Amino acid sequence: MNVVNEDLRARFPEAVLKLNDDELGIVARFGRIVSFKNGETVIQAGTRNPNFYVVKSGEVQVVEHSTSRPRLIWTSHPNELLGDASFLSGRASNLARVARGDIELYEISPESLRRVIDEEPRLGNLILKTLIARLEITRELRLTPISVIGSRFSADAFRIRDFLAKHQVPFGWVDLESDPIGHEALSELHMHEEDTPVVACRNDWVLSNPANRDLASRLGILISPSEDLYDLAIVGAGPAGLTAAVYAASEGLRTIVIERTAPGGQAGTSSRIENYPGFPTGLSGDELSGRITLQAQKFGAQIATPYAVRRLECTSGYPVIHLDDGKTVLAKCLLIATGASYRRLSVPGCERYEGVGIYYAATPTEAQLCAGGDVIVVGGANSAGQAAIFLAERVRKVVLLLRGNNLNKGMSRYLARRIEQTSNIEVLTNSEISNLYGEGHVESVDIRNNATNEVRNVVTQAVFTFIGAKPHTEWLSGAVETDQDGFVKTGPALSAGAFRSSTRQPFFLETSQPGIFAAGDVRLGSMKRVASAVGDGAMAVAFVHEYLKV
Repeated sequence: MNVVNEDLRARFPEAVLKLNDDELGIVARFGRIVSFKNGETVIQAGTRNPNFYVVKSGEVQVVEHSTSRPRLIWTSHPNELLGDASFLSGRASNLARVARGDIELYEISPESLRRVIDEEPRLGNLILKTLIARLEITRELRLTPISVIGSRFSADAFRIRDFLAKHQVPFGWVDLESDPIGHEALSELHMHEEDTPVVACRNDWVLSNPANRDLASRLGILISPSEDLYDLAIVGAGPAGLTAAVYAASEGLRTIVIERTAPGGQAGTSSRIENYPGFPTGLSGDELSGRITLQAQKFGAQIATPYAVRRLECTSGYPVIHLDDGKTVLAKCLLIATGASYRRLSVPGCERYEGVGIYYAATPTEAQLCAGGDVIVVGGANSAGQAAIFLAERVRKVVLLLRGNNLNKGMSRYLARRIEQTSNIEVLTNSEISNLYGEGHVESVDIRNNATNEVRNVVTQAVFTFIGAKPHTEWLSGAVETDQDGFVKTGPALSAGAFRSSTRQPFFLETSQPGIFAAGDVRLGSMKRVASAVGDGAMAVAFVHEYLKV
């Protein structure tokens, strides 16, 4: 067996949690003792095991099987915590745990673990810090039990890579256009080019162009809602929805979050957020969403993904949420936190290039596709500025297009100044894309100067667009009042007589339907900042409590 990074324990001391006698007493009180023989698998990679373990006696080896030769990643000793963040999320683990010698473990169920966190906060916080530190080890080792094989010019290949990245599932990418082992890898899996994109997990399973739901099910990501009545259902897992889940679950409300893609929302696609309070050096959107998600799961919030909501019904006394698989979710209160997404370019044929040249986020997934080339970024607000800075470090040149003539008008000054000081970013004002060209993927674009009508052709394989904001409210179907653009009206923004109660005034974040609230970018009049979305989410739960008192 190949042993890697033997110094991990020294370099990541927070990832080592060795319990003292008092802490072991707590674990023994909430758990039971289970035994395994030498060589037996405690946890099998790729399968769900929701129980939490602490080693009582013996040793457990943490092993990765993504290559032909297994790698020993970590050895857990007596009195040490065994496992990673999958214990809280309910997802499948990417690593196997194997008994070294005859061993005994303390086994704690998910419900008992949450009791430990609630009743023994010091130990609960130690456990959470340890799980977060182990996420860092996973990132550093670049463990890739999952492989994706396909063409960089395939929209489905991009969809799958984007889905895995947003769910923080480590994977390796084999590009048929540039990687010499691509066709050999397909042959070893008994697959052909027409089967791509192909997703493979070691030698355990192979999928040909799976739908997101099928892939989520195979990876243990798919979490299904129950048929019970929830206190609060939250639709949307951006900063507003996740924050609401933290506060609601921590205060004892039975909470579910329904998300159509992955936790994070629009903020989760940001390469670097530098104006979020408390993080002076900034943090990426996926780091922020990952931490809030873990925090919500720590308190028992259920996160159901990927599920799209088809429609909302308000005729039975409680909001009834109809999902895309035919299931329904029933809750006493509903929080609409579906956010808004960037609009398409108003260029003929734009939609056929989505995922093969037109992108709505700038993350490492997209940057890998255009490394070393020239890219176009469209937009004049902070998201466009963050994307331009991020991409400038990875590509030859960034062309930033503004419809207006002032970089400082819609962008924070610190970003505008950094763009002005970056030598490989060219800013074109009064400009927009007028035409897209390419067979199967973007190959070049025409850029028109609206002041002079001059047209310039730029060779590029990637256009990143951050213009406008379209709220995800099509599923509401008139159940609550919105403005002409679809943004949800709440509190004082409601039209006269729109609130469907004659006994009181609506709460600040309450919609026209009592008991249904809105928070974050989907709400009319929101600030469109991560911090304000977080504030909305926290505030909404306070109003939920007030509503439930009635």
